[in-house]
Amino acid sequence: MNRSSSGLHLVGILPARWGSSRFPGKPLHILAGKPLIQHVWERCLGCTKLDELHVATDDDRIRDAVLSFGGKVIMTSPDHPTGTDRLAEAVKSLPHATHVINIQGDEPLIDPALVDDLAAAMAADPDLPMATAANVIDDEEAIADPNVVKVVLDASGHALYFSRSPIPYRRTTPANLVLYRHKGLYGYKRDFLERFVTWPPSVLEQTESLEQLRALENGARIKVLITTDDSIGLDTPEQAPLVESLLLTSR
Repeated sequence: MNRSSSGLHLVGILPARWGSSRFPGKPLHILAGKPLIQHVWERCLGCTKLDELHVATDDDRIRDAVLSFGGKVIMTSPDHPTGTDRLAEAVKSLPHATHVINIQGDEPLIDPALVDDLAAAMAADPDLPMATAANVIDDEEAIADPNVVKVVLDASGHALYFSRSPIPYRRTTPANLVLYRHKGLYGYKRDFLERFVTWPPSVLEQTESLEQLRALENGARIKVLITTDDSIGLDTPEQAPLVESLLLTSR
């Protein structure tokens, strides 16, 4: 873990809740002998750009499990509608944090270098309100899958739009067209995060069920880092055997 001397203080937070509608208790699901949240935590210990790392949860069972493997926990309200709201509450107990990296607690194969790249991008542009990541996608089935979020970029690498639909619509296919899959990893400047959660859910956000659209609708820039990391998260119980096998082969 890094200890910054630049006046910036970058904190990684893993939101983890018990009550997932598709997979209750997911953070404590055992994969390769360890709870899911422990795999994510241990991957993030390989990051060099974070000054602190915490799990933000609303559940005593998750808290106890994290403490048992030496992790740090911030308890939050069980009533948050989104992980971003949970993140914003957690940051209130971290007065030195200038930037926050939201690391999904269900991504046990996350590349620590990608987290570092996102942290570095935030540090390099102190006025940047928000950043995220994407990787190239060329699988037509995934492109059509509404569970796979797509993103289109401007010429400077900032997000123009995120959608569950295939974007852009390919009436023609230029030779240099690249399609991108969004990865659910976010970096926030602290004051922007605090403003973001005061805004009501926006029309496009509610339509697509994608809260990053709230930022775009309110005029914020979202820098998108292009990565070769195509690791998958654990969304449903049916995916657990595949994720476990990938964990075992990555050792």
